Amino acid sequence: MRDYDEATSFLGEWGRFQMAVFFLLSASIIPNGFTGLSAVFLSATPEHRCLVPDSANLSEAWRNVSIPLQDGQESQCRRYRLETLSNYSALGLLPGVDVNVTGIQQEPCMDGWTYSKSLYQSTIVTEWNLVCEDDWKGPLATSLFFVGVLIGSFVSGQMSDRFGRKKVLFATMAVQTGFSIIQVFSINWEMFTVLFLIVGMGQISNYVAAFILGAEILGKSVRIIYSTLGVCIFYAIGYMLLPLFAYFIREWRMLLLALTAPGLLYIPLWWIIPESPRWLISQGRYQEAEDIIRKAARKNGIPPPDEIFNATELQELKDSSHKPHTFLDLLRTRNVRIITFLSVLLWMIISIGYFGLSLNTPNLHGDPYINCFLSAIIEAHIYIAWLLLRSFPRKTLQQVH
Repeated sequence: MRDYDEATSFLGEWGRFQMAVFFLLSASIIPNGFTGLSAVFLSATPEHRCLVPDSANLSEAWRNVSIPLQDGQESQCRRYRLETLSNYSALGLLPGVDVNVTGIQQEPCMDGWTYSKSLYQSTIVTEWNLVCEDDWKGPLATSLFFVGVLIGSFVSGQMSDRFGRKKVLFATMAVQTGFSIIQVFSINWEMFTVLFLIVGMGQISNYVAAFILGAEILGKSVRIIYSTLGVCIFYAIGYMLLPLFAYFIREWRMLLLALTAPGLLYIPLWWIIPESPRWLISQGRYQEAEDIIRKAARKNGIPPPDEIFNATELQELKDSSHKPHTFLDLLRTRNVRIITFLSVLLWMIISIGYFGLSLNTPNLHGDPYINCFLSAIIEAHIYIAWLLLRSFPRKTLQQVH
């Protein structure tokens, strides 16, 4: 009995149909590069110090010393007690001459903070003062985004098996785009964080659905390039565009809107990208699957055979794809358990290193926009090496890596 790849081999490997699917599905990954690492700029913490309001009635001399020094730098979370400074100022006393400044009692930033705008006009940190005792809230928002990624990783494959690859792809793209737009209008940190978690669920689900759909439609030789170089390079393109957007748009709400708006451009793809014929066959929707294959043949300029699948082949294809599988299958035998454990361990190590470096680019020495762009360039360059997967065993390349 012929398998699916053999029965559809008359389509060829790289016709107009395959090219459209390859590049359009790969392009749908670009917003993932925006969304996954947008926290680098959305939640950046600029230089800051306690606000000293004009109502404090301080002379210029006292205002200049109102912030205590810590390790040779102005404190970001403390100031000298303004009531005391105001009294000294009213008496005409001078700091360092008449009064020992270091002996004055300190207090927290009771009137808020003033932030440097040399790099960012605003971020969620400056919007809601996520500094000092609240400095944990910015990283937590990013962490909860990845909690959403974790949840989406578990449910996206199950949803695409039940509802179809195409429906889940566009539904999760809508979730990622729609909730990101709502995020622009967040009124507090709590609202922003909850929405960020939902966006994380949509982001990874979009990636997984596009990955599966392309891998099932494309032929054997193109499938490897698509699932490695294709989706990953377009993710890196999104990553490279992120610092460019952020450089020219320094206000976080407008930046988030600019990063989200391109998602609306993918709406017309609903009428261009087909459902997976493999999935349709598994659901017993043979005619729909055959119609897609015949349409692909016409697009490639190839006359399809009168009979693509016979009744026996269709039933066997359906039966083979309808075998029930659960997460427990990853632990069923000793060999599979070892492979599962090693794959999870390697992926955790790689992900921790990758996101640890990528999300830390604002803290590296130099310009954060250049640092982020260089990080994306290096990532895109490395993906080209994945072409070796066509010629060398995966285990060998993993060991070399």
